[in-house]
Amino acid sequence: MSEKKVIKLGAKRDKKAEINEHEHRHQDDLVYCSFCHRPNTQVLKMVQGPGVNICSECTMIAVQYLILNDRMPSAEAQQILDAFWGKAR
Repeated sequence: MSEKKVIKLGAKRDKKAEINEHEHRHQDDLVYCSFCHRPNTQVLKMVQGPGVNICSECTMIAVQYLILNDRMPSAEAQQILDAFWGKAR
């Protein structure tokens, strides 16, 4: 089973446009993170939105910043952070 490395988000498209795009794009096309500028070949996952992309690493940095912005994360948020960073309690 192969997981997609680039996940596209955005408005629904018609089938004809999807088939046409599939014919012109290849799995090896590079997609760059709009934040760190790394290609999808150098990150775990890439989320592709309308006009912007974000890699899994930048997503986690953003989530961590938003959670820790108040300096006191909730117990549930702390568990998520610990799980991501590999800390066992």
